[in-house]
Amino acid sequence: MAGMEKDTPIPEVIRLHTKSRVLELGYGEQSFRLDFEYLRVFTPSAEARGHAPGQETLQVGKRNVDLLALEPVGTYALKLVFSDGHDSGLYTWDLLHNLALHHDELWAEYLRLVEAQGASRDIDDTPRHSGSSCSHHH
Repeated sequence: MAGMEKDTPIPEVIRLHTKSRVLELGYGEQSFRLDFEYLRVFTPSAEARGHAPGQETLQVGKRNVDLLALEPVGTYALKLVFSDGHDSGLYTWDLLHNLALHHDELWAEYLRLVEAQGASRDIDDTPRHSGSSCSHHH
């Protein structure tokens, strides 16, 4: 099949947990939980990735994005439809397995980039209360 390595693991379990906003992928004994924000910011779509290295557009403000639908594309990919209207990313089995296996380092790198660009994972840019809303000092 085009676009598939022979030994690409295909998840036997694909579960959408809408309340906890997690996509669960099960490979035999291993199970991975990838949250929607993670999947969204690592979209393989051309508009986000650019057409050459270094042209990537950092996807930000996606903390509250929902995954509305999963659509199989042939036998090699899933199309993920997100609540922000983004649906052009085709997530191949290779990519999904890679995102699952390398979640921690990829996510850490993403957070580093967001910070480096002074960007925000929250969509709205409404002014936050200056840090006092969570702490109750009397």
